[in-house]
Amino acid sequence: MSGTDRFEELVASFEKLPGVGKKSALRFAYYVSVQNSFLGLNLAHNIEEAVRGLHRCRICGAVCEGEICEYCADDERESDKICIVENPKDIFILESNKIYNGRYFVLDAADEDKIAALREMVSRNGARELIFALTPGINSDGIMLYVEDKLADLSLKFTKLAQGVPTGVSLDNVDMLSLIKAINGRTDI
Repeated sequence: MSGTDRFEELVASFEKLPGVGKKSALRFAYYVSVQNSFLGLNLAHNIEEAVRGLHRCRICGAVCEGEICEYCADDERESDKICIVENPKDIFILESNKIYNGRYFVLDAADEDKIAALREMVSRNGARELIFALTPGINSDGIMLYVEDKLADLSLKFTKLAQGVPTGVSLDNVDMLSLIKAINGRTDI
């Protein structure tokens, strides 16, 4: 295999990452293989370690090194609230902003096994509220209704993240669905 072939394979690998186009892939490949090869080796090592060492929590589905994540193991977290997210990446976003201190549950498939696991988590934690932190849309609305129906016997409070006009954005830059939700979900001042 020639150096050009190896470089092209590296570029092709970077292009497979979400949000990375041809130009960015070329820039990344050149940077880690030629311009800063030490960083390239370090990056390769960190990727290998992450692939080998990271797993999904057997309780909530978060990313962790063991069988149970730090959020499920933390007795200081609020057990009466469970935030339902679409993927483990969403947990990192919420945690990095330190805006939530309850439990999490990754609902990446709305099937009977996931609902049973969620039901078990609700019972084990004595949860009283499920907070849906899903991407707004018809599909998410359907998932919320499905979960509410399946867990209706548990006397839970079901909530979802507020939606509407983002701070600092003028109304002419807001999509119609967000504007409708902002009007319908208005609050007292």
